[in-house]
Amino acid sequence: MNEITIKALDEKRFNALAAYTRSPAAAYVSRELAWFSNQGETILGVLLLDTIDNDYVSIVLGPDESGRFRAFDVESFPDQDSAVNWLYNTIKWHTLNSPSVFPQGDETKALDLFTPVVPPEKQHVYFRRLISDVAFLPARAMISRMMPYYVDVDGNFVEQFQSTGFDSRVWELCLYGYLTEEELFLKREYNAPDFMVMKYGETVAIEAVIVGRKPENPPRYLRTMPIPKAPDEVMAEHENAMPIRFGSPLYTKLQKKYWELPHVAGNPIVFAIADFHDDQSMLWSSTALINYLYGYKHDFHYDDKGQLVIEPKKIESHKVGDKEIPSGFFFQPGTEQISAVLFSASGTISKFNRLGRQAGFKDPSVLMIRVGTCHDHDPNAAIPKAFRYVVDEKSKETWGEGFSMFHNPNALHPVPEELFPSIGHHRLRDGLVVSTLPEFHPYASYTYNLRFKK
Repeated sequence: MNEITIKALDEKRFNALAAYTRSPAAAYVSRELAWFSNQGETILGVLLLDTIDNDYVSIVLGPDESGRFRAFDVESFPDQDSAVNWLYNTIKWHTLNSPSVFPQGDETKALDLFTPVVPPEKQHVYFRRLISDVAFLPARAMISRMMPYYVDVDGNFVEQFQSTGFDSRVWELCLYGYLTEEELFLKREYNAPDFMVMKYGETVAIEAVIVGRKPENPPRYLRTMPIPKAPDEVMAEHENAMPIRFGSPLYTKLQKKYWELPHVAGNPIVFAIADFHDDQSMLWSSTALINYLYGYKHDFHYDDKGQLVIEPKKIESHKVGDKEIPSGFFFQPGTEQISAVLFSASGTISKFNRLGRQAGFKDPSVLMIRVGTCHDHDPNAAIPKAFRYVVDEKSKETWGEGFSMFHNPNALHPVPEELFPSIGHHRLRDGLVVSTLPEFHPYASYTYNLRFKK
């Protein structure tokens, strides 16, 4: 028999190859202990501990005809050594004797996002960069491994991803990655809302929405460092312009009345929003969303003992030119049907690039560096902390990192926090926004791709 090398994988690499094939139900009765593959990563193995029977389960997975990694060989053992030995021998045997594809008989064709189906003049500038720039190889690899599992409910995902809908489709894929990582059951049988998720006997409807670009503000092909807005310019945008930008798509979605749909009625509804109105706008716009949702802004000072004091101030409205809207989205008529708003400043193509890089997908000529700000858990801290690190296999970013859920104090059907345990949660209490945040919670970041030439 030819020598076949079996290698141990870390969880990040396994997740990048086969995370979307998991059943969330498995998490109730088992715990993953180790991951393996052959040298070409065409056959994978996972070792589980059955927490009910206390024995070990070995599962071998291979790609079906659509590219999904799925289980095709399973055995249980009373001890771990026997389970691991079986995995090694089984992966070796199938590498030598089996085809590279393992048909299951129920495959559907995977979406191909990167073969152009729209003419170059209609392609989104970031799509063109994604398929041509070597710096985005990790993102391409990550998305390619995701697509065999993704269901195109509307039938136009590819065309929109390549053209006018690039930003919104990237945000939907980012949500899909997060919801899968959170081990939620995803039901995608309906055109709306975008996701129906289930766990612990609870069901939550999630609709994706973005703050889109205006025709006079098209995306630019950035190859240089971003030029940040001046602080006074950011403050002016926070006061009125950004709340109005957030308010418009949220109000439009509210008019859809998703709560009247039979499969949604009686369940929490979450609007998941991301800001794409300008290049790098997500670096600074999140505070405006908080102010608009709750109708308060917060000033701070330190008392004579050096303790931080936060003072809430009620906001009545936001006005730009002739357009004026009331502040406090959660206090407007009909919004009691909306249980929460989910937000992330990281739901961009750079998220896919970083996660792909830390999973081992890379071009050796590119160095990836992430810089940004994160929450300072010192109760006396008034500003975020800065962070910076090289993105590589040692990085620990998750899909949910940077996500925040803002809960509606008037919701008819509150969202159970235990369904979304890995992200930040925010609630309004006596005019103050009280937050529960993970140990590392980034507010904004920028990813630099430095390419070295010989």
